Amino acid sequence: MIFEKLAMLISEQFGVSVDQITMDTQFVDDLNADSVDKIDLMMAVEEAFELDEIEEDALMDIKTVEDVVKMISERV
Repeated sequence: MIFEKLAMLISEQFGVSVDQITMDTQFVDDLNADSVDKIDLMMAVEEAFELDEIEEDALMDIKTVEDVVKMISERV
């Protein structure tokens, strides 16, 4: 369920089909995300999953969709 909800957020933000998003999708290499894109996504994730603020340091470790799924799982 986390992956599906996250994939919808990513699809909306990056303008890609949900079908193109996998656990291995890389934000920089596959979605051409920059640091602002990642911050915007994390703000959407915080809201969608009702999480406390995600520290900017945590963003450095986020490379793939799987990284975000793991982070959400640890916080929910």
